[in-house]
Amino acid sequence: MTPPLAVAVLGASGRMGAEAVKAVSTAADMELVASLGRHDPLEKILEAGATHVVDLTVPDSTEANVRFAVEHGLHAVVGTTGWTDARRADLAALLERHPGTGVLIAPNFALGSVLASAFAATAARYFESVEIVELHHPNKVDAPSGTAVRTAELIAAARAEAGVPASPDATETCLEGARGADVDGVRVHSVRLRGLVAHQEVLLGGAGEQLTLRHDSYDRASFMPGVLLGLRTVASRPGLTYGLDGYLELGR
Repeated sequence: MTPPLAVAVLGASGRMGAEAVKAVSTAADMELVASLGRHDPLEKILEAGATHVVDLTVPDSTEANVRFAVEHGLHAVVGTTGWTDARRADLAALLERHPGTGVLIAPNFALGSVLASAFAATAARYFESVEIVELHHPNKVDAPSGTAVRTAELIAAARAEAGVPASPDATETCLEGARGADVDGVRVHSVRLRGLVAHQEVLLGGAGEQLTLRHDSYDRASFMPGVLLGLRTVASRPGLTYGLDGYLELGR
């Protein structure tokens, strides 16, 4: 019989971390061996005998946490933002020195959101215009969201591969920020509003028609199936995977 995965959750006192603690604790093939808060030493992970780490902390802590895990041969599933291209490159280089260790960095763990982003990248090849609106609760510290940035990157790559030109825009004057952030040529607009959790719309326009792809997370429980999928898969995917779509085999 295969032993359960020994999982440590970092950021366990946060809202996402608390959900992850519940999800891991109730998963039949996992054992929660450690739940760490902000001031707990990382050595507790090793003392608990963890083989897998879930990092749901804050951008200032996540890089050190994940490097600690990799250096000790622990697989990591990461949902914390702040992973720039340079940080991911440094992590990938570290993983080359620790073959057999896997890390997943996922801007979003909601399976519906990951699928919606993939669908949007496919659809964006066939529409003249595309923009993104992401809507979150006002306690979110980053804008645009990591999900929106990832979606824009996928859309931009798909359009570039298909030879689709930039979305038309005749704007000559505007207030700062009125046209949103520019992510690889895709406009991204951020809304922060009480009562929201995590929502995204991709607006695609062509002559005489519009397609809107929207995903809504109404509760943080929506992210837990993706967290569990990541934990179950990460050991079989050595190296760095960016985006849960890398585990969904969407190309098939």
